Amino acid sequence: MDNAFKKFFKEKSGFPKFKSKKQRRDSFHVPQAGRVDFENGTISVPKIKNITARLSREFKGKIKTVTIRRTLSGKYFASILVETDGQLPKKPTVRESRTVGVDVGLKDYAVISTGERIDNPKCLRKSQDKLSIAQYRMSKKCKGGFNREKQRRKVARLYERITNQRNDFLHKLTHKLTHDNQVDSIVIEDLSVKNMVKNHCLAKSISDASWSRFFEFLAYKCDWHGKNLLTIGRFDPSSKLCTCGVVNKDLKLSDRKWKCS
Repeated sequence: MDNAFKKFFKEKSGFPKFKSKKQRRDSFHVPQAGRVDFENGTISVPKIKNITARLSREFKGKIKTVTIRRTLSGKYFASILVETDGQLPKKPTVRESRTVGVDVGLKDYAVISTGERIDNPKCLRKSQDKLSIAQYRMSKKCKGGFNREKQRRKVARLYERITNQRNDFLHKLTHKLTHDNQVDSIVIEDLSVKNMVKNHCLAKSISDASWSRFFEFLAYKCDWHGKNLLTIGRFDPSSKLCTCGVVNKDLKLSDRKWKCS
């Protein structure tokens, strides 16, 4: 509660809201009191010992906080914040010969300056029919009933599956970009996704693409692996060639390639 009001007065978030008893996201924090047993695959917190868990990876360091949360689909996750003495690798000097540009889009998720195109997975679009049917069935159930809660969990599992598919794609793409031995620097555009989703014709596709999360993953992985992440202005036009400066005033959204005369 204290942190929520501090963020509110700093104008970083809205006024704190009380948690709902019916629609709540259950979670609790355990500061500096958790213990992880990698050999037996268990997590222990005060008053709850030896909780069987599927541990994603082994880590070394001092445990600062353990957060236990339950998702809307009924699954439990533990997020562990660890303090280590490790240092980030030093970043090399930016050189044009070892720099690539990445342009995100909707038809192709990303176009790399090497000419490679990454297909857009469209995770939400591909599952839209199943999701619509599940939501329709939930709307026909009596509110507060057992069958409605059962159907609500089915809808939550579908959303969870879509999120997992999207995160898997983003992790694989950012891993590929940051593990290229021939690349020291990556250039991206400083997009204002918040303003772009105001376009109601493209808002759903932009949200499905999750560019903000892609940039977030790319930023911390560049820090981890000693890569430079550079941004260019969002108002630099795509109709202008970077080499000769020619501007194509008739450029349309459907135009993928063009050459100057």
